[in-house]
Amino acid sequence: VAPAEVVTWAVRSGQLPLTSMASAENEVCAVRSVACPSQTWRLQKLQRGISGAGQVPSTNMAAGDAGRGGVWMGSRADGPRTSGHVTGKMAVFPWHSRNRNYKAEFASCRLEAVPLEFGDYHPLKPITVTESKTKKVNRKGSTSSTSSSSSSSMVDPLSSVLDGTDPLSMFAATADPVALAAATDSSRRKRDRDDNSVVGSDFEPWANKRGEILARYTTTEKLSINLFMGSEKGKAGTATLAMSEKVRTRLEELDDFEEGSQKELLNLTQQDYVNRIEELNQSLKDAWASDQKVKALKIVIQCSKLLSDTSVIQFYPSKFVLITDILDTFGKLVYERIFSMCVDNRSVLPDHFSPENANDTAKETCLNWFFKIASIRELIPRFYVEASILKCNKFLSKTGISECLPRLTCMIRGIGDPLVSVYARAYLCRALLTEMMERCKKLGNNALLLNSVMSAFRAEFIATRSMDFIGMIKECDESGFPKVASPFRSLGLNLALADPPESDRLQILNEAWKVITKLKNSQDYINCAEVWVEYTCKHFTKREVNTVLADVIKHMTPDRAFEDSYPQLQLIIKKVIAYFHDFSVLFSVEKFLPFLDMFQKESVRVEVCKCIMDAFIKHQQEPTKDPVILNALLHVCKTMHDSVNALTLEDEKRMLSYLINGFIKMVSFGRDFEQQLSFYVESRSMFCNLEPVLVQLIHACVAYCFITIPSLAGIFTRLNLYLHSGQVALANQCLSQADAFFKAAISLIPEVPKMINIDGKMRPSESFLLEFLCNFFSTLLIVPDHPEHGVLFLVRELLNVIQDYTWEDNSDEKIRIYTCVLHLLSAMSQETYLYHIDKVDSNDSLYGGDSKFLAENNKLCETVMAQILEHLKALAKDEALKRQSSLGLSFFNSILAHGDLRNNKLNQLSVNLWHLAQRHGCADTRTMVKTLEYIKKQSKQPDMTHLTELALRLPLQTRT
Repeated sequence: VAPAEVVTWAVRSGQLPLTSMASAENEVCAVRSVACPSQTWRLQKLQRGISGAGQVPSTNMAAGDAGRGGVWMGSRADGPRTSGHVTGKMAVFPWHSRNRNYKAEFASCRLEAVPLEFGDYHPLKPITVTESKTKKVNRKGSTSSTSSSSSSSMVDPLSSVLDGTDPLSMFAATADPVALAAATDSSRRKRDRDDNSVVGSDFEPWANKRGEILARYTTTEKLSINLFMGSEKGKAGTATLAMSEKVRTRLEELDDFEEGSQKELLNLTQQDYVNRIEELNQSLKDAWASDQKVKALKIVIQCSKLLSDTSVIQFYPSKFVLITDILDTFGKLVYERIFSMCVDNRSVLPDHFSPENANDTAKETCLNWFFKIASIRELIPRFYVEASILKCNKFLSKTGISECLPRLTCMIRGIGDPLVSVYARAYLCRALLTEMMERCKKLGNNALLLNSVMSAFRAEFIATRSMDFIGMIKECDESGFPKVASPFRSLGLNLALADPPESDRLQILNEAWKVITKLKNSQDYINCAEVWVEYTCKHFTKREVNTVLADVIKHMTPDRAFEDSYPQLQLIIKKVIAYFHDFSVLFSVEKFLPFLDMFQKESVRVEVCKCIMDAFIKHQQEPTKDPVILNALLHVCKTMHDSVNALTLEDEKRMLSYLINGFIKMVSFGRDFEQQLSFYVESRSMFCNLEPVLVQLIHACVAYCFITIPSLAGIFTRLNLYLHSGQVALANQCLSQADAFFKAAISLIPEVPKMINIDGKMRPSESFLLEFLCNFFSTLLIVPDHPEHGVLFLVRELLNVIQDYTWEDNSDEKIRIYTCVLHLLSAMSQETYLYHIDKVDSNDSLYGGDSKFLAENNKLCETVMAQILEHLKALAKDEALKRQSSLGLSFFNSILAHGDLRNNKLNQLSVNLWHLAQRHGCADTRTMVKTLEYIKKQSKQPDMTHLTELALRLPLQTRT
């Protein structure tokens, strides 16, 4: 029916959007040289028909429709006249369409553009919170007292010596405070840089992990906390107490703490608990700032004790984070205090200072802190507090930290609760990361330990040290843990997430694969190979990928070992196609297709084929005719199609059809139409068991539509395919073929059953028929009339079919269809239609607004109106008042949108319909109010002032 040149566009289009038909010709190799009946010939014949006889040839219908005798057959001058009012005697209501300016209406519907100043608030902008710190008021029982009296009266037991004077205070008084502060800040920044250089800038900071833990581990259970109640003793008095009094005061404070001067707070919510911990943290800082070092130590001990409570176990990680923040703060304060003792106007400690650079005062103070902590009786607070200041050992000895580390590790063994002991070890590792790594190396590079490190640390941290880790893995002892498989797998997982240095990439692959390929156990081998394939695809070319695939085939083929490793083999395929988006390159990899042959199990093989086709649809941007790609993917699609049987679920069929259709759409041979058609014929023979694929091929191959469409089972599938095929033919200027498709669709409408099967359930078909006809009407707007069939011949044929169709007794769908026809005829009466198809002259060009054409159009409108009014009258007899009200208001809105209400009779009809909608109290008051508001708003436009009078004639029904 249609020439082969429409085929290429059809397979790409799927369904032609009516509002975008004008641009469709850009995608087709058109029939511009072999168009069917020429537009010029149609135009000349229509013009002769109108101007020669002086009458529009409206009665020339197709021979097949001559015997229908419908009310739409002729163009009778008198028309079907019915009498009276809407609910009484029908009167004659001539139709006058409103002139539409589509461009102006479209512009008026645009949203008003409001310039946005960048300074204005926007909901997507980040919210900036400014924190203001206020001085806390001293309250009884609070641990955060910062009043001036208490600050001045509390004496630091570590700040004085035997003669009663503080040499550090005297030393600081003689120094320049500005220079001292600058030197301290400079030293602190250098230490921070030094700490970063040890672990590297790529090491994930604790602050990142801290936020994740607090957000993840929450609870709704009630919590409890023990707060230290600071003693009021010794707070009054002068700062120049005698040494004996200072010692006595210090002992009283410690005794007060040991005697249990504490307060237990019960039934706290999580937020209350967090607030209390934050108060303790602030109290620690305030106490330190006011030289209350004993109080600061008490707070730290008190908080450390909280880590022994695991009653609310799901909240313990967050508790650990909150309390270790206090410990970290305490450790920094102690370190900074001791470090400040080594700074004066003349010298600053170097970046890598040795204990010899620290003066005796700093060393004595450091020892004093360690002795004080060693006297803590309880194990958990003693361990945590000492771990928090462990770095202060650098002031005492070069090997102090390494000597203390084994002792602290052994101390953890004394903690009975396994959860508490694990978190204690975690804090020790976090506090002394560098020292712990050095200790790991000294332990002989244990494989289990290395695997744990690579699993826990950030991928960037591991990737930059890949060669070091490979060396350690090679040297490590097995000790009951797989020496190569697990550590190399963990290393590969990190390298898939982060890139190693470019200069090391090839060496890393060579060193790792030398070890992996020697693995004898097939499961160990494939577990490692599956991970390292991604690294190879990510950083190397198809040559290296081909080598890796060949090695996998070599290892997994003997004894059919691949049958036990399908999941890993599937992951390898997914990773390869994830990085090779150019399928011409992918299928040129020599070992790729042999690799697919290892999938012998049908279900797994189909899943792999689905992954390949999904990647092709997602990443293939341009149509292809590459024979390598076509042959390979046809084989893949054939594999999927052949898996369909009687037990295959509909969802599975739908998915397979989608993938195969996606492949068909991406095949294009350009202007080689015969080759294109040959491909479609071959596809039709290969994929005959999937109806959606046949539907796609019908879209693609218009020449076979009339042969294939009738063989389909679904009535609406056939209707829509006839409509789509006609649209495709129209877009390619094949006007006769388009007319044939539309006539076929019209002739099929009487066969639509009352009930149809939708997803296994029987449903009424009228709503689906209404949807199809609305789509059909929007297409008929741009279909040019045939010179031998009369004016609007397709519209008349369609109206005859609608008139003869047997509708449900209580259905209003027929009247809704007539309302849509009225919209179509109103659009056809405009000087310029709303949309067009490029190089197809619609009736607005063929008739040029001829008065006789408009008169014929208006007569059809009058007949449609008469049918609608008759139905409204019948509803009154059947006591279907609510339906009458709804349809009356709908018809009113249609007249308001498309009719020219400056005509008195049409204006009066609209008023009658308004009253009818409200007559029996069935109208939706809210809808009526909004409709009236819209009319008043439209009346303010320059060409719609006549609506002002109409609005005055439209009263609203009261509740009474």
